[in-house]
Amino acid sequence: MLVLMKATRSGAATDRLQALYRSSLALLTDLYQLTMAQGYWKTGIGQREAVFSLFFRHNPFEGGYTLAAGLESVIDYLNGFRFTSDDLEYLAEVPGNDGKPLFSPDFLEALAQVGFGCDLDAVPEGTVVFAHEPMVRVRGPLLECQLLETPLLTLLNFPTLIATKATRVCRAAQGMPVLEFGLRRAQGIDGGLTASRAAYLGGCAGTSNVLAGKMYGIPIKGTHAHSWVMSFPDERAAFQAYAEAMPNNCVFLVDTYDSVQGVRRAVEVGEWLRRQGHEMIGVRLDSGDLAKLSIEARKILDESGFAEASIVASNNLDEYVITSLIDQNAAIDVWGVGTRLATAYQQPALGGVYKLSAIRDDGGRWQPKIKLSEQAIKVNNPGIPQVRRFFRDGAMVADMIFDEEHGIEDPPTLIDLLDVTAVTTLPADAVHQDLLTPVFRQGRQVYTPPPLEESRRFARSQLDSLDPGVKRFLNPAFYSVGLERGLDELKRRLIVEARHTQGR
Repeated sequence: MLVLMKATRSGAATDRLQALYRSSLALLTDLYQLTMAQGYWKTGIGQREAVFSLFFRHNPFEGGYTLAAGLESVIDYLNGFRFTSDDLEYLAEVPGNDGKPLFSPDFLEALAQVGFGCDLDAVPEGTVVFAHEPMVRVRGPLLECQLLETPLLTLLNFPTLIATKATRVCRAAQGMPVLEFGLRRAQGIDGGLTASRAAYLGGCAGTSNVLAGKMYGIPIKGTHAHSWVMSFPDERAAFQAYAEAMPNNCVFLVDTYDSVQGVRRAVEVGEWLRRQGHEMIGVRLDSGDLAKLSIEARKILDESGFAEASIVASNNLDEYVITSLIDQNAAIDVWGVGTRLATAYQQPALGGVYKLSAIRDDGGRWQPKIKLSEQAIKVNNPGIPQVRRFFRDGAMVADMIFDEEHGIEDPPTLIDLLDVTAVTTLPADAVHQDLLTPVFRQGRQVYTPPPLEESRRFARSQLDSLDPGVKRFLNPAFYSVGLERGLDELKRRLIVEARHTQGR
């Protein structure tokens, strides 16, 4: 059962996962991570140094880019990573297929000593990323790296998905405020909190989620529902009662009975509020033809002396509906987006994966690793990956995945991931930045995530430096991402070798 133990309004990571849940989250994993860990331990290779990369294969929503989110929770999780006596007692009772204990007592004793002692590099929250680029790279003992697969994917996949969706919705709104209203439709408590934070990172102006407001410092917004109006003899009386109870928070929901008449009644109460020294904030439309009704509402408000009152719209909005309404000259000032944002309505999962890309041999040499597939897109990139982003006049122009162990050959040459005939040579002196940032070294945190507001501004600057064509909702332009020439040659050689030696 989820228990709220403490919370914070600070933007920095402060053990929020442990605050929301019990003290240990080490069992937030799939069983096969633990069975592999026991296998590594029994065969004596659990301490062999390995490198894993976390990435995704397709940008979500058929879009041209993705916005990374969730690193703050990853840091929180790793700082508290340990197996408690209660965890180990549970694992000791898990039966194997023969009814005997699945895990040996000696392994569980060893597991009690396991904490997080790896190196971890990641792209900061709010970074624009693309398919196949590592968002996180973990380097350390094979056993420890393996145990992190499921929790890292859990903590990064969903917020990245929602943050990306939020950028699209906010782009559609063309600078008008977007409010995240999705808590009641979210996938549980954690889904609601994660969605609220990720949506704010992605550009939303506020949330209806009060707990998210408390925990993350996000502005909270909301007034009343249809049930308020229905609780009174008539709509006019309901608006008047709300104005008397909450004179500084009056956005009247006008579509309970008749939207146009509702706007007129809101104006009447707005005039009363003004005489009391307060001002009506606006009206909200939650059903019907939002374009037509908002135009009529704007006319009534303006002619009645409420030109500053906002018109808020909700009702199954997303980037496509908002774009359509703006194209119809809808007079909407604020957009309340719920279900289709907080649940990533069109795409339920990002599809992130976590793959072994290198391991040290008995002689201490790095051995790059590759996984084959009949689908080219599922063949992973080997080595110790880093991503170098190139810029021209402050704008992103290309991303190169290279092996940090071998560096980049001159001149920097980019080979397309799926089309080896697509080759791009970049100027040797081109402005560039490596995206993966050190976060942990041997389990010690060396990076402090910035406050959420700062990450939000960073995300906006990232999007501003991305070509508008890449941000299109339909048929987005292609952003150049590829392998460094030497890494591409290594990958192709490993594919041939693996097919020859393993495919027999």
